[in-house]
Amino acid sequence: MGRGRDNRDNEADLSAGPGPASRHADSHDVGAARHLGPLRSMPLWLKAVTGVVALVLVAAAAFAGFWFFRLQNNISKAPLNAGGESTESPGNDATGRLQILILGSDTRDGKNSQYGTADDSTGYGKSDVMMLMDISEDNKRVNVISFPRDLLVDIPDCKDRKTNKDYPARTGVMINEAMSEAGIGCAVDTVNKLTGMQVDHFMMADFNAVKELSNAVGGVDVCISDAVYDPDSRLRLPAGTSSVQGEMALAYLRTRHAFADGGDLGRIKAQQGFLSSLTRKIKDDGTLSDPAKMLKIADVVTQNLTVDNGLASVPTLLTIGNRLKDIDISKVAFVAVPTTPAPVDPNRLVIAEPAGAQLFSAMRKNVDLTDPTAPTTPAPSETAAPPAPTETATPVPPYNKAIQPVTVANGSGINGRAQELVQALVAGGFAQTGQFLAQPVAKTAVYYGNGFADVAADVAALLGIPATLMIPAPGVAGVQVYVGSDFPTGTAFGAGGGAAAALPQDIVNQTAGDKVCQQANPDLIVRQ
Repeated sequence: MGRGRDNRDNEADLSAGPGPASRHADSHDVGAARHLGPLRSMPLWLKAVTGVVALVLVAAAAFAGFWFFRLQNNISKAPLNAGGESTESPGNDATGRLQILILGSDTRDGKNSQYGTADDSTGYGKSDVMMLMDISEDNKRVNVISFPRDLLVDIPDCKDRKTNKDYPARTGVMINEAMSEAGIGCAVDTVNKLTGMQVDHFMMADFNAVKELSNAVGGVDVCISDAVYDPDSRLRLPAGTSSVQGEMALAYLRTRHAFADGGDLGRIKAQQGFLSSLTRKIKDDGTLSDPAKMLKIADVVTQNLTVDNGLASVPTLLTIGNRLKDIDISKVAFVAVPTTPAPVDPNRLVIAEPAGAQLFSAMRKNVDLTDPTAPTTPAPSETAAPPAPTETATPVPPYNKAIQPVTVANGSGINGRAQELVQALVAGGFAQTGQFLAQPVAKTAVYYGNGFADVAADVAALLGIPATLMIPAPGVAGVQVYVGSDFPTGTAFGAGGGAAAALPQDIVNQTAGDKVCQQANPDLIVRQ
């Protein structure tokens, strides 16, 4: 009976309508259905937006990963040095002062084979372009120093890191040959020795890089005074301003005869003008702030770029690029190393002294080349006195004063001034002396070649010249006392010798903010 009662009650309940459980079967607040509620109630448009956002995030991550690995795999790398010992700790890529050696290779391998045979660039190839880019620690200045390919220099001992073959030091060799035997690191060691600075990184590009980069930015504006045609490089340009890209951009940078007197210095000025124009275009177009444009340029550049191991990562390249984007283009200074025809061969060049030593000294002291009078903090190596010897220090063997080459360059503007100082040097034991008339200068300095620092110190002390006026100059054989108008009489300069030698006049050829029209070589002008 009870069971029947239960059934009847159930029937009555069902007939009366849904019970509590039945009524709440569709409720979002009861039982397991509670956990499915938000998804079931989400509007269709919100579901669509959520899906699109998720898709975009996945696509962006895939895109970033693709480009990171693509750019990273594009980069070729090589050792920074070829045996030269670093004299400084590496610069901080993000916050420190950096020196980056920029090289253009003349290799005829691969895509460059159309410009000659492999015999035209033996070994690692020669450097068709060599520039030292110096970025200040505060990111307010960039100096770009060009070295002529015909410059005769001393190349130090170098080792090819791939073959472990040693190459002995060479004297009076064209600087563009420095990397041909032992690799790019030997070019870095050569520049370190020549300038007394410490290169932190290098970047080497080939012919194809110039063509592709100029195409990527849509052409670079260049200006020339007259219409020219150079059959060797196949450069053909009308007078005035032209936009060059691809093969014509490469011809503009490679030509050795189209500008000025047809020599290497005219070529350097044209290259600097090209880079100035390229810098302005990238800044004006907002390229450095446009990810799409930057990716395009980065892809082109990295496919044709060889860098040192420390620079061979996309984040490091981006870090340095980011430092350059806000620099005032009027503070991007293009300079050519001061040179003069070589005595042994007028078709070759040597460092012009004292101008060369003055430039390198100013760079080591971090002088603003666009404004040499601006205050600066001298580098420690320029001002710090040598450490005092301790009781356990090994004594340095004395040298023979009588055989040390010491010359006096009379830049005082006073006849016979050099002879007076030579006599004082001879009386002090320096028997191997010489003298010559030099260009007038305001400041006296003592220049010394490699290995003659101790001799220079004694010469300076003998004449009362302050140690702050001693300047290393690898191009000087021995020691050279360059007498300025501040040392007009006597043989004792005195303690108040003044500041270090000034920079040569007009050392800056142009800044990136200057629009310069190159002078055409009269022999290649096309008469219209």
